[in-house]
Amino acid sequence: MTKKDEQVLLVFERKIFRRIYGPKYENGEWKNRTNRKLEEMNKGENIVKWIKGQRISRLGHLERMEEDRMPKKIFTQELEGTRRRGRPKKGWKEELERNLQVLGVRRWRELVIDRENGRVLFDRPKPTVGCIVNGRRRMKIWA
Repeated sequence: MTKKDEQVLLVFERKIFRRIYGPKYENGEWKNRTNRKLEEMNKGENIVKWIKGQRISRLGHLERMEEDRMPKKIFTQELEGTRRRGRPKKGWKEELERNLQVLGVRRWRELVIDRENGRVLFDRPKPTVGCIVNGRRRMKIWA
């Protein structure tokens, strides 16, 4: 996922949250919620973090999979042949390795196999329901 893709997703997410939470009534006038307020309401969680968490979770699933399964074969297989000219595009593996590097995770294969110790890193974020905004019950998308 490129920085531009991340930015587009964050803009879309803020648009949806503004729709969900609605404007705020303060001092006799309605005001739109700022990006900072929306981030505070969602406790710093956003769609990009959630997607990266899902990818890491999927990585753990693939790593624990048996060797004869097709997704595992595709994941571990090295492609033969030549690439096009120019800068090569980042693959799914490279992007995941970069994300894990940013998180400071070393020896991720060992963490994945040992599910109890790796659970903190590879657990999926859980959605929660029941945020009350402006006196109405709303659905909160991320915990």
